[in-house]
Amino acid sequence: MFDLGRMFLYIMVGMKIEMKNKTVVWLGMSLFSVVAVYYLASSVIPRVLVSVSQAGVGVRVSLADSYVIGEKILAKADGEDKCVVNAFLMDEEGRPVPGKTVSWVGMEGVGENSGVTDKNGRVSFESVSDEEGQFKIEAMVEGVGLPQGVTVTFRN
Repeated sequence: MFDLGRMFLYIMVGMKIEMKNKTVVWLGMSLFSVVAVYYLASSVIPRVLVSVSQAGVGVRVSLADSYVIGEKILAKADGEDKCVVNAFLMDEEGRPVPGKTVSWVGMEGVGENSGVTDKNGRVSFESVSDEEGQFKIEAMVEGVGLPQGVTVTFRN
């Protein structure tokens, strides 16, 4: 009969085990392989999957895949009520691009407005006005405008 304690020792050391004169097995490498696969599956691969699910800062923005939407496009022209416009920057594979500066243009008197995209590729612009009117807000990335803009309306 084969002794399990001796078999475990042989496995750990990587020595050969002879089973009824039929086969010579090197179990040390097999055990190493099992441990390596377990480590990769439980530790390394999940971290890699998380890091490739989002585009990095050095990734190019795809203008065709990025978009601008109005969160709140109607406000009172009282200098306090806000319109909110969001831009979402994506790469060519549709992943968010964090860390990019977006400049907002379109409203007189607002001055230079810019923001940096978050981990979801999102940046927001809030605007107020004392005067009634409609204003088209556009987002610029690295000097290039996104293909669409949003019109916000201020009225009394």
